[in-house]
Amino acid sequence: MALSTMICNHLPSAAQSGMARTSASTALILNARQEVVLDRPQAAKPSNRASRLAESVSHLLHLHVEAPPRTNLLQSHWKSYSDDQDQTHSSTPTYSPKEVIAEKWREIHGHCSSDWDRLLDPLHPWLRREIVKYGEFAQATYDAFDFDSFSEYCGSSRYSRDRLFEKLGLTRNGYTVKKYIYAMSHIDMPSWLERSHLVDTTWSKDSNWMGYVAVSDDEETRRIGRRDIVVAWRGTVAPSEWYEDMQRKLEPYGQGDAKVEHGFLSIYTSKSESTRYNKCSASEQVMKEVTRLVQWYREKGEEVSLTITGHSLGGALALLNAYEAASTIPNLPVSVISFGAPRVGNIAFRDELHQLGVKTLRVVVKQDIVPRMPGLVLNESLQKFDEITGSLDWVYTHCGAELKLDVRSSPFLKRGFNLPGFHSLETYLHLADGFLGSATTFRSDARRDIALVNKACDMLVDELRIPHFWYQLENKGLVRNAHGRWVKPTRNPEDIPSPASSEQDVHALSLGTQTQDHDHVLKTQYVV
Repeated sequence: MALSTMICNHLPSAAQSGMARTSASTALILNARQEVVLDRPQAAKPSNRASRLAESVSHLLHLHVEAPPRTNLLQSHWKSYSDDQDQTHSSTPTYSPKEVIAEKWREIHGHCSSDWDRLLDPLHPWLRREIVKYGEFAQATYDAFDFDSFSEYCGSSRYSRDRLFEKLGLTRNGYTVKKYIYAMSHIDMPSWLERSHLVDTTWSKDSNWMGYVAVSDDEETRRIGRRDIVVAWRGTVAPSEWYEDMQRKLEPYGQGDAKVEHGFLSIYTSKSESTRYNKCSASEQVMKEVTRLVQWYREKGEEVSLTITGHSLGGALALLNAYEAASTIPNLPVSVISFGAPRVGNIAFRDELHQLGVKTLRVVVKQDIVPRMPGLVLNESLQKFDEITGSLDWVYTHCGAELKLDVRSSPFLKRGFNLPGFHSLETYLHLADGFLGSATTFRSDARRDIALVNKACDMLVDELRIPHFWYQLENKGLVRNAHGRWVKPTRNPEDIPSPASSEQDVHALSLGTQTQDHDHVLKTQYVV
């Protein structure tokens, strides 16, 4: 299976898009969809050893990618979606209404003895809304990231922190971005998490934008019952060499017996005095800002919480961040809501997180392989043999509670083998928005825009006529200049990444006069 991104232009013609929807055409779509459900797509021929092994392991682990049987509720879902497409319903909001949760926020964030008991299955609607909110914060780190290997700002955010939520349509969530976080590019990572690109970059040869710190505004604070500080960590994009180096070495972390995966810890703690953005590590950057915000709002007499979110690699960094925050800031309620995150540390790491009071909710998709790694075989399941083997401090284990979703629950998603689609954060958010419970069908009144699923994959059924991989810059970022030539545009000065310590560099960059090192630089991006 090819792992490179392909842009598929399956756009309907103008005539088709202009046709009024009739009951007859709707019936044709419904009938076509029913046939698709019954026909299992043929798997694409694997193009390399990694994907062939991935398919073999998926069958071994029973990842459930087969087509499900026909259900009687399928027509109701499709009728609801079809109704939403006509002009009468085109202004329907794409998100669920916000409820006032001020009196219940501790329960919703797991800070009760129940640890989300009775809230996950069936999924409480208030918790669902919060999960989607934090998932969108994590998705923002992808949507704003400059992946263009031809860009002089590759690896940075395309927008300044003051404009991030405005440009991505997230101002409705009621948070303000306070600080950007950067991590070193040149670090020792498992090969199943990395891909290299040879690029020249003006803004930095050593660092990548890795996330941000945000805080709730006054209105949102009143709704949720406390001042909420959010840390969102950027994750990974598409599957790479999945099954190489799955069992990496564990390194000590903290003061006890906790150990965590070497590569994750390197991202979180690496720094270099010779860099512009990582004279301080990602750990030091985020903890300095979180500590400052906690102190500021506590001095004003407010109750403060910390919620850390991330997808894939970002979910791993979220756990390291939560451990450090809970260890260093007394009496701070710390929650982690992660999506498709791999295992991070050993059993002692899990136990110490629990003792520190960190509440972790892991959202996983049953068909996604990433949450099963590292420790595909040697993991927490070995605890049942503790009486024989004793405590195994080298065994990887997951932390916290789990909300398990299933691709087969949605009538809008394709069946078959699709590793990038299974792991996509937009797939996760679509499934979370439609999840009612393991014993019920997909929520027919789910409000999140279905088209978002195909932003960076091809998971939606073709009958929806949503292009594959549609989220991209117009003309792939090129613009026509005054002379009629297609060129790379210059960024708005306010969107040019700037290390806090060098305002002169910022001005020079905006004028295009910054001295560049023309040697090719190996810039590493992390891809699962």
